[in-house]
Amino acid sequence: MLHYFQYLDLSNILLIAHPLLVIAVSVRVIMKRPATGVALAWLVLILAVPLAGVLFYFLIGERRIGSSRIRAIEKLRTDYKKLSEIATQMGVTDVDWSRHSSAVHGMNQLGQTLMGSSTVCGCSLELFSDTQEILKQITRDVDSAKTSVLMEFYIWNEGGLADEVLQALIRAASRGVSCRLLIDALGARPWWKSQQPSQLREAGIELQPALPVGLFRTFVGRTDLRVHRKIIVVDSEVAWTGSMNLVDPRYFKQGAGVGEWVDAMVRLKGTVVISLAATMIGDWILETGEPIEKIVKNTGLHLTASDGAADIQVIPSGPGESGDGLLQMLLALINTAQHELVLTTPYLVPDESLLRALLGAAGRGVSVLLIVPEKVDSFLTRYASRSYFDDLLNAGVEIYLYRGGLLHTKSVMADGAASMFGTVNLDMRSLWLNYEVSLFVYEAEFAKELRSLQQTYIDDADRLDAAEWKVRSFKERFLENTLRLVSPLL
Repeated sequence: MLHYFQYLDLSNILLIAHPLLVIAVSVRVIMKRPATGVALAWLVLILAVPLAGVLFYFLIGERRIGSSRIRAIEKLRTDYKKLSEIATQMGVTDVDWSRHSSAVHGMNQLGQTLMGSSTVCGCSLELFSDTQEILKQITRDVDSAKTSVLMEFYIWNEGGLADEVLQALIRAASRGVSCRLLIDALGARPWWKSQQPSQLREAGIELQPALPVGLFRTFVGRTDLRVHRKIIVVDSEVAWTGSMNLVDPRYFKQGAGVGEWVDAMVRLKGTVVISLAATMIGDWILETGEPIEKIVKNTGLHLTASDGAADIQVIPSGPGESGDGLLQMLLALINTAQHELVLTTPYLVPDESLLRALLGAAGRGVSVLLIVPEKVDSFLTRYASRSYFDDLLNAGVEIYLYRGGLLHTKSVMADGAASMFGTVNLDMRSLWLNYEVSLFVYEAEFAKELRSLQQTYIDDADRLDAAEWKVRSFKERFLENTLRLVSPLL
């Protein structure tokens, strides 16, 4: 009888606690004030499957980064402000705005206001789309290093020419070059289990995992917030960024059924190099706590002299750093377009504002061309992305399905005058959860070069026919629209 009453008491407690927990977490969701679609998705999940919904919410529902990281980011802002003041005094930000439209000038102001990122003049950049040549040129740059090599990547994968980069780093360290490598702990998990990290460390290279995962860190912050940046800086003179991880596509994810990954990178010189170096060093400090004075001394970090005519605004973004600044910069770029807007992205899961901006551009007569891969390596993203095709096609957006592999290049080109090029996908994860870096390039020559690359993708793609798309099966449409409901959580 005693056991019965004990069981009854426990049942009553659970009966009362269950709805209270649902109410409490629902109130928390509302008071956190996420985007309306995100909030509604979480509320539906919590009400539909309460225990699992609550658990998932506390695991991935908030951009929790931990109080210590927040304090470290605030300190970095102070250091960046000092660097910005020095750059301003040296005339690095003295852009000739008469060369650009008022809309582009407004984008510069937006980046300054939201993220403290100013456009710098005196830059040059070279676009690379042959992944083998990219790896060979990176190897040559590392082999030419005299003082320092800084690298930051989401994924490193063994095999092919990626191993040549590793050997070049080992050779650089043997010459006394200071090498610091920051590689994401989760994105590069298979690589971390290989012998290559030990080889690098034994050579004297400083190697650090970014955002390590573990049970304790799950309680401190979200474990799916990742460093998605791709940055290389050599001797403070040459920098690289773009969509490509440190992998040879011939040896990477060959069993995924999507073909080789197709990427592009830019090699930069001039004043913009220090902005990318500062982004990587900031991430390094957040993980290691190493004093910036020591890093500057060991790497010989310095402001780079002007080298070229391009004006570039570097926009680092991520939880605790930029709010919705990157999204607002993308919206501003889309809204500058009056004639043509061309976008490439491997993963298309836009939020409502981004979707409306694309629909609005097409509606005001802009020729909007969207290039995405025919095959995507994520089941959820593949079908969630397709749910947006109807809206885009109905508005007159031309959608091209690239069939030459997994198109991984992330780019936006507006009117042959302004471009975005970097690591950010047009999806919720890149815009809200990942640490990304994007170049907003205000230079017609680069826009022309980027547009030519985008055209090669179009030439190897099938244009989606609106009439044919409408007759796909009910099963496919239902799956797409169902996954669209949870797209704010992807």
